[in-house]
Amino acid sequence: MAIYHLSIKIITRGAGKSAVAAAAYRAGETIKNGYDGIVHDYTKKRGIKHTEIMLPEHAPAEYSDRSVLWNAVEKSERYCNAQLAREIEIALPVELTQEQNISLARRFVKEQFVTAGMCADVCVHDVDGTNPHAHVMLTMRPIEKDGRWGQKSHTVNGRKIPTVGWNDRDRAEDWRKAWAAYCNTALRINGHSDVLDHRSYARQGVEQVPTVHLGVAASRMEKRGIRTELGDQNREIAITNKEIRQLRARINKLSDWLKTETENPTPPTLAEILQEILTRPGQSSLTHVKNGAEILYFLQSNKIGDNADLDKMVDVMQGKLNATSDKLKKTERRIDTLKEHLYQSGYYKEHRSLKRQYDRLYSEYESAKKETGFFAERKTKKALEAVNDFYEANRTGLTLFNAAEKYLREHMQKHFDPKKLPPISAWEKELAEKLAERDALSGEYHKLKDDTAKVEKIQRSVREIQRGESPERTPQKSRGVEL
Repeated sequence: MAIYHLSIKIITRGAGKSAVAAAAYRAGETIKNGYDGIVHDYTKKRGIKHTEIMLPEHAPAEYSDRSVLWNAVEKSERYCNAQLAREIEIALPVELTQEQNISLARRFVKEQFVTAGMCADVCVHDVDGTNPHAHVMLTMRPIEKDGRWGQKSHTVNGRKIPTVGWNDRDRAEDWRKAWAAYCNTALRINGHSDVLDHRSYARQGVEQVPTVHLGVAASRMEKRGIRTELGDQNREIAITNKEIRQLRARINKLSDWLKTETENPTPPTLAEILQEILTRPGQSSLTHVKNGAEILYFLQSNKIGDNADLDKMVDVMQGKLNATSDKLKKTERRIDTLKEHLYQSGYYKEHRSLKRQYDRLYSEYESAKKETGFFAERKTKKALEAVNDFYEANRTGLTLFNAAEKYLREHMQKHFDPKKLPPISAWEKELAEKLAERDALSGEYHKLKDDTAKVEKIQRSVREIQRGESPERTPQKSRGVEL
């Protein structure tokens, strides 16, 4: 079940923290801090699924290197108590695949932070497949149009006024609300019914005690069977919440009983047929008459004569439900594949002209290297500079193209033709068909699930009625359910 979690903290030098150390740890890399000369090596860290630097428009291209970015941040801050970075930790929905979660995290970070002017360092972690989450480190200074770091604030009449809005305390609530919206959209698009809410239980009006966050160390100890104080707190909270739910269920049942008694002062017509069983000592006759009437109508309508017939019906419905579930999962996997095909094809198509220009420049450089004569060396050097300048100016586009080309070669194999575009229209048509198929299967699955749950409930009720019947009334040897 998806859970909502978004925490925000500031990495400060005054607390003995380092932006370089934090970035190295979250990315599992080795980075030297130019501020104090300490080398931070976390290459043995496990569970790192994806790392990425995302930059705004005016950021220097070299900041795409994690070491360069955070050393630049450290250098820009002179004071011993400086705020170096903001870290946002988000829990990713376990219902989504790793690729879907990475895409979700990238979209959230890009649209909420990068477009606002922040540099973002995104690291997705998941050690054992049950706790996918992302650490997002954000720069706190704006970047000017010339690529230099701007001021966090300026002083007006003795008061410090922030130069950017993202350092306002009120933004935390906006980001928390936005993350819930992004998660809910991703869950809905990928066929999941879970809905997350960024508000506390108290703000939602939910009668439930929230559990405490275990943290990495306590989680690992609990998984190894070692009880922790935080784990004990959560177990006590779980018991309390169960008691609250039971109490609420009793109150709701009593409310329904009073409503039924008020609206229907006389028992249903079928009550006389079931009265022999439904008037046992200690039983609520009104409730059992209502349930018994529904059960009898169901058994008669479906021509179910005994328990074997009822069990067979449940088994058949379960079989249909499982088969539909398998079809739905297969369709969803194909949808994910087609989405990724189109995603990569978009980059391939968008940046193909850049690759052609780069290849042409590189070809000119290769030709220049083969020439001889007085001006050959100068011409070769100029051609190489043209190649390097073009690459630096179009690094992002060329990187995306190369990644897309590699992906398409691997997945299309012998059908990949570098002279042609991938079959984008065919994939788009198939995706539309698969989405329609998924919607139909999803509707069929949920209907089957509801119908199966109703029949299983009737099956349990029949068993309870049979178990509760007194011995004096059981020596009936008819084939049907002993009603």
